[in-house]
This record gives sequence, structure tokens and C-alpha cells, in this order.
Amino acid sequence: MTDYQRVALVTGSARRIGAAIARHLHAHGYRVALHAHSSTEEMQSLAFDLESERPGSVLAVEADLRDPAALPDMLEQVVSHFGQLDALVNNASNFFPTPFGQVQPAQWDELLAVNARAPFFLAQVAAPHLIRQRGAIVNLTDLHATQPLRDYPAYSIAKAALEMVTRSLALELAPHVRVNAVAPGAILWPEEGKSELAKQKLMERTPLGRIGTPHEIASAVRWLLDDAGYITGQTLRLDGGRTLT
Repeated sequence: MTDYQRVALVTGSARRIGAAIARHLHAHGYRVALHAHSSTEEMQSLAFDLESERPGSVLAVEADLRDPAALPDMLEQVVSHFGQLDALVNNASNFFPTPFGQVQPAQWDELLAVNARAPFFLAQVAAPHLIRQRGAIVNLTDLHATQPLRDYPAYSIAKAALEMVTRSLALELAPHVRVNAVAPGAILWPEEGKSELAKQKLMERTPLGRIGTPHEIASAVRWLLDDAGYITGQTLRLDGGRTLT
């Protein structure tokens, strides 16, 4: 019998990998709080689809994760609506180049705010609720947290910080709440496009010879939330073996 009582908040869940995670968790019995900042139209469309499948199972919330004051308000909306929180998936991210020598403090602050600061402080306000439910957190990092991406130093540093957030929170919240991360490799091509030559070179460096799928990321997130009961503080690298080369 499916348990429809669990509640998951997935940040950045209007599109792409975040939407796949939300759909997958919903399909496996979760009630889902969707979050978006600017992609509100896509979020409302996804919320309509999921709510049509199971009435009363979805909440859509808007928040700018760069604003620390928005995080407690968002969490309060979720808990007030559903009465509990069992899982937090910090998927929201921003990604843009910052070539060394041209990096501006505002760019640094924005990348660190969304990719590292917001997951930490959202976990902090969510912690009492997750402890009560003996829940779990999954953070979405990146293979470039350990293998820096040229011309993206601030982004790589931010994702490296999120890996330490994962490990630190795992220690702080044990034994009641497990905290892990998923580090995707190439899953979806960038929306701004990528040349065919660049795609070919990337596949040549990937032992499995293909990009991953959002469903594979979503399945890994659910496994860490539901089934990996003796795993905490770890980062699962879903990169087709690219870190081996």
C-alpha cells in the first residue's frame, strides 16, 4: 500500500531536473511542495498536472533563494499546508561563466547565495521538522565541485562549498536526519546550446558514452531519501564514469 503521508520540498522544481525529481517523488507517494523563483508559469503547469493525478498532494511556492528572509517564510508555507516535512531536496542552482580576471563580487555573491548559502539556511529552518519525522536531505551538487570547470571558477567553488555543506550537516543532524548529495555529470545539454564538436568531445571523456537522463537523477534522489538508511554525508556521482578519465 502506498504511503501518501510523506512530504518533500524540492527547490527549483519547475523545469528540467528539478521537475523530474518532483514528478518521480510524487509518483512514489510523496506529497510535493514545488518551488520556483522566475519559472512560475512552468511551476503552475506542473502543479496542475500532479494535482490532477492526486488531489491535495501539491503546493506551489515562489521564493527568491538569494533573500535569506524568504527561506523561513517558504518553509512555514509548506509546513502550514501539509503539517509536516519529511524530505528536503536542494536542487535550485544558478550557472553562468565568470572568467578569472573579470569576476565581479556581485557574481560571486549570487552564485554562492543560491548554490551554497540557501541550501544551508533552508536546512537550518527545516531541521526541527525533519528531526521530528526522521527525514532526509539531498543536495544537488555537480561533478565540477571536484573537477573545476574552466571559465566557471565561482560556480565550481560554490558547488564545492555545497559538498561541504552536505558533509557538515550530516554530522550536525545525525542520528535523526541523513544528509547526502547527488553530483550529476552531463544530463541535459545547456539551454544556451553546445556545439556538436563539444558534445562529441564530452562523450569521448565519458566511459559510458552517453549523457544521463533526468529520470536517473530523480531515481538516485529517491533512493537516497527512502532506501539508503545507513548512508549519510556522501556524494553519489552520476556522471557516466567521467571522473575516472
